[in-house]
Order: sequence, then structure tokens, then C-alpha cells
Amino acid sequence: MGSKEILEQALKLKQEDRFMLLEGLIESLDKPDHTLDHIWTKEAELRLKAYRSGNLRGIPVEEVFKEKY
Repeated sequence: MGSKEILEQALKLKQEDRFMLLEGLIESLDKPDHTLDHIWTKEAELRLKAYRSGNLRGIPVEEVFKEKY
């Protein structure tokens, strides 16, 4: 059964059951990924090291959030 058919079946459920299904799907997507956490930690450490050594410059927050229109 494909996702289109699953959606069609889910829409036939009572509201409470659709909510439980939705809650379960969202929960399944919201699990921490320790591999990604490790990758981002290493990246942050590399960027901080580059900044402290002068190989990477910072951008003032005013410039980052300045409108470009």
C-alpha cells in the first residue's frame, strides 16, 4: 500500500484516531540523531578554532539581520 492509499485510509478514521496517528508520526520524526549531533559538534569546534586563529571572520549581528530590500 502506497502513501496515497494510507492517507486515504487515515482520513476515514475518527478524529481521535487521526490525532493519535498524527502524534505517533510526529514523535517518530522528533527522535535525536546522535550521529548528526556529533557531526555538528565537530563542525562548531572547527569553526571556533578557525575564528580564534584569524582564519574566519565574524559578521556583526546587525549585518546578518539587515534587510536587503
